[in-house]
Amino acid sequence: DSVDWKILAPRDSIRRYKVLELLSLGQITTSKDFERCALIFQHGNDSTDYGIALNFISKAIELDSSTNRWLFAAITDRELLSRNKPQIYGTQFVRKKGEKWELCVMDTTIVNDEERKFYNIEPLAIIRERVREMNLLSITEYYSKTNSIKEMVRLLKFEKKKGNKSDYDVSELELNSFGYNLVHLNKLDDALKIFELNSKFYPKASNTFDSLGECLLLLNQKKKGINAYKKSLELNPNNKNAEKILNELN
Repeated sequence: DSVDWKILAPRDSIRRYKVLELLSLGQITTSKDFERCALIFQHGNDSTDYGIALNFISKAIELDSSTNRWLFAAITDRELLSRNKPQIYGTQFVRKKGEKWELCVMDTTIVNDEERKFYNIEPLAIIRERVREMNLLSITEYYSKTNSIKEMVRLLKFEKKKGNKSDYDVSELELNSFGYNLVHLNKLDDALKIFELNSKFYPKASNTFDSLGECLLLLNQKKKGINAYKKSLELNPNNKNAEKILNELN
């Protein structure tokens, strides 16, 4: 949404012209060259550009089988949609202004999940779940309307119980990010409630306890902070941050 296409489109047009010029001079030779050219043309305007991009990425994979196969699938889907045909891999999403994200029209009979895996694409069920997650409401926006941590905790508990039918994003990452927003606002007591709740929601996630430990130390609750960091390290023995802080505290 932040891209200024009036500026970017002419630049992309120049890049595409330059690619064709280099191609005619025989200066595009390696797999990486062809992959980069595919990236440029897959941001084109029509099925002609997408067709060229598809040829480029196919050549890149021919020269090096380890080339980004996901890009081949994404360009294929774009090319099909540009000709008013359904995509087959499930890489393309669309959102009209003021509406929700949707998976672009799709023919699910051509490619199966095993083939998607070969192209580094998630199973169709996970793709559909991702669309749902893309449309989840923001807990930060909810908090900005209520400015009540009590109401926030009530909402989070209610939404977590709804599982994959929740309307708000109550993922571990989202709660952790919201907690740090509160820390930056110097609302440490409120942040602590969020970090504690996150560790209860996701008791096997090392990062939730790492964040909880940090908040506890900011509140001068050293003993509880140490215990939180120990729990984080127990869940992830490779957590260098927790190891470092525990060594400093001891």
